[in-house]
Amino acid sequence: MLKIAVTGASGFIGRHVLVALSPFQVEVIAVVRDKSKLAESERLKVVELDISNSHPDDYERIGKPHILIHLAWQGLPNYKSLHHFESELPIQYKFLKGVISGGLPSLLVVGSSLEYGLQSGMLSEWITPCPCTTYGYAKYALSKQLAFLQRDYVFSLTWARLFYMYGDGQPKSSLLSQLSEAISRNDEVFDMSGGEQLRDYLHVSNVARLIVRLALKSQNLGVVNTCSGKPTSVRNLVEDWLKSHNCNIKLNIGVYPYLDYEPMAFWGDNSKLKGILNIESAD
Repeated sequence: MLKIAVTGASGFIGRHVLVALSPFQVEVIAVVRDKSKLAESERLKVVELDISNSHPDDYERIGKPHILIHLAWQGLPNYKSLHHFESELPIQYKFLKGVISGGLPSLLVVGSSLEYGLQSGMLSEWITPCPCTTYGYAKYALSKQLAFLQRDYVFSLTWARLFYMYGDGQPKSSLLSQLSEAISRNDEVFDMSGGEQLRDYLHVSNVARLIVRLALKSQNLGVVNTCSGKPTSVRNLVEDWLKSHNCNIKLNIGVYPYLDYEPMAFWGDNSKLKGILNIESAD
């Protein structure tokens, strides 16, 4: 049976990836730092492993999977922390090189739209990244390191560049989580930015399904924007969420400034994604 390992399996995206894998006849190996966070089942094996303490036999320790979906990354949501390239980047590279040299045939790693930096409009995979955050820089650097590794090792690589997600289990620091918390406190108003930013949003369950489908291709797909391909304003996202949850909290627009490391309007070109998966829409 095909074996698929998932690092960061107990995280926001990871839990949805495990659900997205459940319809397939595959053996799933969830790789986590704390084994108590997930329950094993007949088709889900949980392996406790901290990638920051990698060993030469890590590939064997995670069950010698045919495919690795690599989601793990520490230090978020502080996208400007020096940790990302001073500590996290070498940790990530050492672990991934170890499992690749151990015999891993196929690897999917999640990237970030922050790799594009302050470039505006519809962003395609052919645009040269120009990250302005340490996180975006570290992610982009890792993608290049892995591409160089392909000169010495035979493995397929897919870099699933993610944009913006929402859904169950999202971090407490995220916009909709804060909005939900304000509603649960019975707050009369909710402070937010001007909300005019255009972003590319997908529900995390859809993102997880796309990640799984790309991983199961086991092909050398390179960078793939894993996104909706549609610009949506932050304010519209919030108002639609309030409407769907039948909430009437007042929005206090313009309280917070716009982030200085994001352009006002950008979204992903997902034509490559749709071509690979033969789909008309990523939603």
